[in-house]
Amino acid sequence: MLKVEKLNQFYGQSHTLRDVDLDAAGGVCTCLMGRNGVGKTTLLRAILGLIPTRTGEVRFKDSPLDGPAERRTALGIGYVPQGRQIFPLLTVEENLRIGLTTRPRSRRQLPAIIHELFPVLAEMRGRRGGDLSGGQQQQLAIGRALAMEPDFLILDEPTEGIQPSVVSEIADIVVKLKAAGLTVLLVEQKLPFVRRVGDRFAIMDRGRVMASGAIDELDDDLIREYLTV
Repeated sequence: MLKVEKLNQFYGQSHTLRDVDLDAAGGVCTCLMGRNGVGKTTLLRAILGLIPTRTGEVRFKDSPLDGPAERRTALGIGYVPQGRQIFPLLTVEENLRIGLTTRPRSRRQLPAIIHELFPVLAEMRGRRGGDLSGGQQQQLAIGRALAMEPDFLILDEPTEGIQPSVVSEIADIVVKLKAAGLTVLLVEQKLPFVRRVGDRFAIMDRGRVMASGAIDELDDDLIREYLTV
């Protein structure tokens, strides 16, 4: 569904993405892994058009993915950024409705699946986003991305700073979304979470994809070389 070929990106003189190739097949969860600072979030931002790239191509559903971020997300790409980035002074309901802005006015109703997956958001629809716990804010951020009914969902470290019980809930939700046909690109460092939800993996180091394959090919040698701190 999403294919990245020979992507290069620079911050000033710093070469941050180096001939990156990545293939995220439809209907599966591809886990993008690597130590801090190797270019994972930069790659996501490049895919979304939030930062410029020097060379290379991103294709989505067999067509070039280009133009501003608004145009790309309107094609069916949902994005949950690292740190959640909800609006703390807006209510839960208002945060969710921000996810509807890319849809035609006639279809700006919140999908029922949001409250089915996250019943706490229905219970707290009138509370401000900033009053929610970290785990509830993460659920809100995912719900906001699902409001646009995407075909492809990008999650950037959704378990960061979240208590274990909520991490388990988020894993369950990713599995349910896959079962419903959603394609997921996940940046994550927690190996148990990756093994539970992932179908394929790609490991980055120093701006390059160094290894990729089926999730059961993520062996101890790769973990030691590229993931162990």
